[in-house]
Amino acid sequence: MAQYLLSVWHEDGYPDPTTDDMQQMFKDVDAVNAELMSTGAWVFGGGLHPKESATVVTATPGGDVVTTDGPFAEAKEQIGGFWVIEAPDLDAALAWASKAAAACRGPVEVRPFQGEPE
Repeated sequence: MAQYLLSVWHEDGYPDPTTDDMQQMFKDVDAVNAELMSTGAWVFGGGLHPKESATVVTATPGGDVVTTDGPFAEAKEQIGGFWVIEAPDLDAALAWASKAAAACRGPVEVRPFQGEPE
């Protein structure tokens, strides 16, 4: 089976969900996680701290290493979490992404790992 990355995206400036909405999202994500695990599709997954917690490590051509605060991408959209799943094909991965997007109330990008069929 092929492995796919399902990445959850959040947009800066989007209204924060209420506490009740957030609790329901957690329950919905837990249900997707449980289904992934029970079917054997689960490899790994997790949510990420806000983009402000990111540190970028860059190696210069001269061999120096530079660290900077903040996310690498200067964009209003940032990755907020992800799953690595196993699926027989892209259509199956997209079906899982549909469930994940509904649970997270946001877009989920699907990408196969290199060396895997697209």
